[in-house]
Amino acid sequence: MTRIILFRLVLAFSMFMVTGVALSASQPNVVVILTDDQGYADISLNPHHSNEVSTPNMDALAKEGISFTQAYTSGHVCSPTRAGLMIGGYSQRVGIYTAGDGGKGFDPKKRIFPAFLPEKYHSTAIGKWHLGLDDDYPQLKWHAMSRGFDEAYKFMGRGGHSYFDLRSDTKGKFSHPLYRNKKRINDEGYLTTRLSEEAVAFIDRNKKQPFFLYLAYNAVHSPAEAPQADIDFYQQKFPGLSQRRAILMAMLKHLDDGIGDVIGKLKKEGLFNNTLLIFLTDNGGAKNMEADNAPLNGFKGSLLEGGIRTPFIVSWPNKYKGGQTIDTPIISFDIIPTVLDALDINEPEEAAFDGKSILPLIEGTTEPHHETLFWSKGSQGEWAVRRGDWKRYFKLGKKQLFHLGNDPAESTDVSRQNPLIAKQLDETYGAWIAQMAEPITSNSKQWVGKTIKKDNKKKDNKNNLKKRERSKEIKGKKL
Repeated sequence: MTRIILFRLVLAFSMFMVTGVALSASQPNVVVILTDDQGYADISLNPHHSNEVSTPNMDALAKEGISFTQAYTSGHVCSPTRAGLMIGGYSQRVGIYTAGDGGKGFDPKKRIFPAFLPEKYHSTAIGKWHLGLDDDYPQLKWHAMSRGFDEAYKFMGRGGHSYFDLRSDTKGKFSHPLYRNKKRINDEGYLTTRLSEEAVAFIDRNKKQPFFLYLAYNAVHSPAEAPQADIDFYQQKFPGLSQRRAILMAMLKHLDDGIGDVIGKLKKEGLFNNTLLIFLTDNGGAKNMEADNAPLNGFKGSLLEGGIRTPFIVSWPNKYKGGQTIDTPIISFDIIPTVLDALDINEPEEAAFDGKSILPLIEGTTEPHHETLFWSKGSQGEWAVRRGDWKRYFKLGKKQLFHLGNDPAESTDVSRQNPLIAKQLDETYGAWIAQMAEPITSNSKQWVGKTIKKDNKKKDNKNNLKKRERSKEIKGKKL
């Protein structure tokens, strides 16, 4: 009788443990690491990387996780991608087409990422925000903690931030107040390292509860700043490097080291295997920083592949075997639906995400994903559509068609050979942009180049008329 009771207790305990593991596996911690302006080939897992590039921690993450070879950002610059990531859809739906739009912030009542997670998840936003300024300080309606995050260590200004000047009272293009939660602070150190340290500390404080860590590095965005010893190392080891490229490599080293520290902390605390970790950058590498986007054409700010393709890694060892590579196109705003899928949470109908979970792609239960993907810079006169391997590209009145399967570098326009496809993609874009909101700024969501030309023509006609009248006056006086 005693043996039977003991057997039942052991069996019940075993079932409890199995159930607990299964429950734990279905409710992972969530970590999103977003780098800034990192070149597509400025990561050494890309076979096209140059000799000076070495990112062992990013490479190790890819080896333990799943790499997507055709991943996109939803924006060509920082803010549109960040807005899309936070709402799970096209940033154009909330009026963000450019960095200028995003800097103004969007509807503060609209739910963003942390609001879709269970209440037990403790969340933080660390690093670059770029989704609204702090002009209304101390109200801070655009602050991450006003949008659902539980805590923050961040800066809110546009673009980049000085890596050495971490005071909140300094004025200048790359000097913005740093915030711990909603309090402005002065800090010391190298900013990339400080962001990594804050992330590690957050994990340590929350290791006994589910958490969401949004770690948005500003590296390797300008200004070009790194510890001199690291710059010297790259210049000495690679004497052919330019000064700017050597600085970029030094910045990249600190970025990779920081990611290694965060992953190391997850492993040390026994959390890594049950953490859904997603790594990507916010847009293509910047030309002014001498980034490398090989083998793609274009840089940050462009809707060519070099401006919108990103390294993209997903890791969740408890669930998925590492070392996989997936070629299906995905996009950065797929992240929220993916996280909700991992947490076994139904997507709220009112959210109307444009993104889709990528877990079925990892599991091999589906091959199709997005039928069509769109990008638009609004009145700046550049847009793109991808459907299958076809990409329609428009810039300032000139339209081109590329077949990315045959021509990933977008070197050959095949519009004339495929007029029907070109026409279909034009019409598809027209239908899509019609559904999008007007920009937060006073600009139009459509390119107004033709109108500008007409206006210029009118001005020219007026000027010519004035010249003729002036000429008549002069002639009259001479007579």
